Parts: sequence; structure tokens; C-alpha cells
Amino acid sequence: MEALILYYDDTYPSVKEQKAFEKNIFNKTHRTDSEIALLEGLTVVYKSSIDLYFYVIGSSYENELMLMAVLNCLFDSLSQMLRKNVEKRALLENMEGLFLAVDEIVDGGVILESDPQQVVHRVALRGEDVPLTEQTVSQVYLFSLHPPSGFEFFWNFPNSPLGP
Repeated sequence: MEALILYYDDTYPSVKEQKAFEKNIFNKTHRTDSEIALLEGLTVVYKSSIDLYFYVIGSSYENELMLMAVLNCLFDSLSQMLRKNVEKRALLENMEGLFLAVDEIVDGGVILESDPQQVVHRVALRGEDVPLTEQTVSQVYLFSLHPPSGFEFFWNFPNSPLGP
């Protein structure tokens, strides 16, 4: 299992703790058809697509419907941007769009947008001609490795050669 997870707090401060949590969450969710789980005092909403698993995690006090709205917004945005081809290969080839979409949906753990149409529109605008001075360090790095060729993205990759 290989994962790209963005942590917005210090619930799991070390990489070792993060990896253990990621392994635990995948083991608890990858064989079920549910969309929600409670794990380690956290609310987890998730969705799978072919060879990807998408997770949105909040405290046990978070509204599950809001977490699901964020998850659906991310998934629907990616689906539109990848022309309904939400699978590992397409996502890896279009990673910078994923980061742009996540930036449009959430900022520092605060939900900014839940409408996939708005996210896709804003990502298209940001991905075209964003001045270097307005890009994040990760965007500059990603764009330098992979020049923009369309829309780009993310999440949990089971069966990766890196293992769980």
C-alpha cells in the first residue's frame, strides 16, 4: 500500500505513527462496502475506484455529511478532470491537478468548497497561467518535473511494490 495523505494537525506527529495509522485504516476498510467507519476516535469516510481508495478523516465530533461532501467533491472533481478514468495510472500521470483540486477544496483543514464544478473550473484557471510567484513550493516542484499537460491528481494505492 502506498498512500498520499495530507495531515492538517499533529494527531500522528511522527512518520512511523502516520504509516501505522494508514496501514490500520486500509486494513479496516479495503474489504468492506461501507462508506463510513469509526477508527481510533476518528470519523473516516471513504470511497474506492478500481485500484484507488480515497479517505477523508475528521474527529469523532465532525459531521459525517460534511466529510462525505468533501470526499464526493474530490472524487467528482477528479472524475471530471480525468474524464471518468479515476484509476492509479491516470492519477499518477496527472498528479499536479490533484494537488490543485485539494487546495481548492480544503485549506489547512478548513473546507472551502464542496461543488465539483467550481473546483474543476478553478483548477483549470490556476493550472493554465499561474505566475511563479503565486504558486506553492510543491506546485513549482511538480510543474518543473511534469509540465502541465491537462488536469492532474491522488490517494491510496494498494498492491504497490512498496508494500504496506
